[in-house]
Amino acid sequence: MNFLRNQLDNLKRPFAKGEKWERFAPAVNAFDTFLFVPNHTTAKGAHIRDAVDLKRTMVTVILALLPALFYGIYNTGYQHFVQLGTPFTFMEAFLHGAFKIVPMIIVSYVVGLTIEFAFAVYRGHEVNEGYLVTGMLIPMIMPVDIPLWMVAISVAFAVLIAKEAFGGTGMNILNPALTARAFAFFAYPTYMSGNKVWVSEATNVDAISGETILGTLAAGQQVNYSLFEMFQGAIPGSIAETSTLWILVGALILIATGVGSWRIMAGGVIGAAFMGFLFNLWGANALMSFNWMNHLVAGGFAFGIVFMATDPVSAAQTTKGKWIYGILVGIFCIMIRVFNPAYPEGVMLAILLMNVFAPTIDHYVIQSNVNKRKKRWAASQLKTA
Repeated sequence: MNFLRNQLDNLKRPFAKGEKWERFAPAVNAFDTFLFVPNHTTAKGAHIRDAVDLKRTMVTVILALLPALFYGIYNTGYQHFVQLGTPFTFMEAFLHGAFKIVPMIIVSYVVGLTIEFAFAVYRGHEVNEGYLVTGMLIPMIMPVDIPLWMVAISVAFAVLIAKEAFGGTGMNILNPALTARAFAFFAYPTYMSGNKVWVSEATNVDAISGETILGTLAAGQQVNYSLFEMFQGAIPGSIAETSTLWILVGALILIATGVGSWRIMAGGVIGAAFMGFLFNLWGANALMSFNWMNHLVAGGFAFGIVFMATDPVSAAQTTKGKWIYGILVGIFCIMIRVFNPAYPEGVMLAILLMNVFAPTIDHYVIQSNVNKRKKRWAASQLKTA
């Protein structure tokens, strides 16, 4: 490690302050901080000293994403070979999925990090590690056969409009990964919906159900998957959103490390379950009649509530606000699914909607606490008078 440290120090000399390439120092420093913990410390003032910095937080989220990602890679190959009706092994399915998904991840990181490096050099600030998670999330919530150039444009839109336009990491109002998916959904709808985009090279989709469960219900048809099959995740859908089982593994990692808010996750489940149960009592169409428990494991709800709604930047920050925010995400998710069959995957729009209102929620929670304290203080003054 000392050898690598020395080599990096030698590499950084032309980019030091006052040197010829000083302007490009943020890009070089980004590689340094990616490999090593920054060695600068504070000299004065009050600071919170903690071993968990932004890089460790992002790495923790990446580790939590890996179970769902690996299963999504396998499921991509599984759906492909089941469609063809040919025998296959686990490794064949996994390799086919990797051949499809790894290029998407590479494109996401190359395009996103290039833009972030360019803005860091232009603005003269360091490159933050926030895109480490965003760059992984964007491919994971896309259909497997979406063209790579569409992934690139979606990534560029998300980084430029949803992130850098607001000042970069920690300043964005909307979740960048969901912004990329929303852009792709509205810009290229034929590549983001239908029964031919969820199964790799779906040339024979009539042989199986190539449509997602929610898409089938939105069309007024019934699904043949059991609750366990939907929970386990061997079904068509976005790359890493189908398996609630492996998403829960990631949720446990986030909760155990304190990176993800269990209040938002629990609130989302409560809100979705409550609204789903009410619609079950109504039962006017296939989506309303869809069992409320099935709503929790179908589509991208589990993935969205665990990895998207808990984004510490765009979500509510107060304790009570997190409960309100999570519950409303769950409620609006089911409402969008039921009332607008054109957007059966309601969790995306629900989270983006609540991203906008998260600061308002926190404002009123804080104002409520201030008013309560004012009333207690006034009451104590009357007693002492």
